[in-house]
Amino acid sequence: MKKITDKKPGKLRAALLGWLGVPIDLFNTAFWSEVGGTKVAGQNVNSDTALRLSAVWSCVRLIAETISTLPLQIYERMPDGRRIAVGHPLYNIVHTSPNADSTAAVFWEAMLVSMLFQGNGIAEKQYVGNKLVGLKFLVPNRLAINKDTNGNRIFTYTKSDGTQRDIPESRLFRVPGFTLDGDWGVSAIYYGANVIASGLASQNAANSTFEKGLAPTIAFTLAGKVNPAQRDEFREMVHTKTGALQAGEPVILENGMTAAQLGINPKDAQLLESRKFSVEEICRWFRVPPWMVGHSIGTSNWGTGIEQQMIGFLTFVIAPWLDRIEQHINKYLLSPQDQLKFYAEFNVEGLLRADSKSRAEYYGTMVDRGLMTRDEVRQKENLPPMGGNAAVLTVQGAMMPIDKLGETANETQRSTAGDA
Repeated sequence: MKKITDKKPGKLRAALLGWLGVPIDLFNTAFWSEVGGTKVAGQNVNSDTALRLSAVWSCVRLIAETISTLPLQIYERMPDGRRIAVGHPLYNIVHTSPNADSTAAVFWEAMLVSMLFQGNGIAEKQYVGNKLVGLKFLVPNRLAINKDTNGNRIFTYTKSDGTQRDIPESRLFRVPGFTLDGDWGVSAIYYGANVIASGLASQNAANSTFEKGLAPTIAFTLAGKVNPAQRDEFREMVHTKTGALQAGEPVILENGMTAAQLGINPKDAQLLESRKFSVEEICRWFRVPPWMVGHSIGTSNWGTGIEQQMIGFLTFVIAPWLDRIEQHINKYLLSPQDQLKFYAEFNVEGLLRADSKSRAEYYGTMVDRGLMTRDEVRQKENLPPMGGNAAVLTVQGAMMPIDKLGETANETQRSTAGDA
C-alpha cells in the first residue's frame, strides 16, 4: 500500500521529476516551484526543444553513437591473462541483442541519451525463472516514482497504450550520470536551461531576421495627420514596398514621406557572435570540443595529430561514461560468484586507429620489444592467425648492452678467421 502524505507528489509530478533526472528525495514545494519554471529567456526548455539546437543535437549524437557502437564484451580472467567469454549468458545480452526488439547499438544509444539528458539510463531486467535473459529500455518520462509505508521506492511505468504497471526496484537496471547525492543522476537539461534557452533565443532571433529579409524595423514619417482610412491604406502600401525591397527592387517614397531605422541591424546586435558563443557554451556542458561538432575555432588544445585528439576525446569525454556503464554491469548484472571471474569492458581500440602508418609503427614497436606476437597483431587487424613462430614473442637481436658491442665484434672476427 502506498504511503499518503502531504509531501508525496502525484504521478504526473513524480514522472516529471524522473524525466528531469532529479533526486527523488527532493520532494519539497520550493524545489518544485523551481522545476516548474521551465521557461527561460522567453523559451520553453525541455529535451525536445533542446534537440532543435544543432549544437545539442551534435553533442548528444557524438557521445551516444560513439559509445553505443563500441563492442561491449564479457571477459573471463585466466591464469595467463584473459579471454572473451562468448559462452557467458550475459555476453549476448550486452554485446548483441539486449531484447527481442532492439540491437545492442540501439539499446545503448537510448540509454546514453537518457543519461545525457535526464541524468539516468533505465532498463527493466527480463527473467525466465531466475535467469536473466534480457534488458528492456524504459522511457524516463513514463516512469513515476513513489514510496511505500516502509520508505521503499515504487516505480510505476506507463506504457504507450496508457496502461500502467508497477516495477520492483530490484528489477530495474539504472545507470546514473553525473550525480550530486551518489544515487540519482542530475539532468543536464535542467541545470543547463539558461545556456540552452540563450541558444534557442539566438536561433529564433536569427530566423526572424531572415524571415524579414535581413531588413531592420523602419518608422515612416508623413507630413500632417492621417485619418484611420488613410492609415490602413498606408500600411497596405508599406507591405507592398517592403515586399519589393526584399525582392531587390527600388522603393520610391511619395508626398514627403521619410523613413528612419528603429531596430538594431544584425551586425550591430552581433547576432552571429552570440550564436557562436552559445555553441561553445553548450559544448562545455557536454564536455565536447567544439571542433568535433563542426564549430571551427582554430586548432585543438589536445594536439595537432588526429591520434592525439582522439586520445584526448577518449580520455576526457568518453572514458567516464564507459566506466559508469561497465561498473554497473559488473555490480548489478553479474552474480557475486561471477564477479570474481568475469567482467564487462568496452573495446576502444577502434577509436585509436588513426591511420595505417601510426598503427604500423605501434605494432612494430610492440613486436620488436616482445610485448605482442605477430598473431596478436593479425587478430587486431581481423586477419587469421598464422601459427608457428608468428605466435611466439620475439625481440630484436641487435639490442644489447653497449659495453658488449666490442666482444661481439671480436667474436665475429675470430669466426671469420676460422672459416678462412
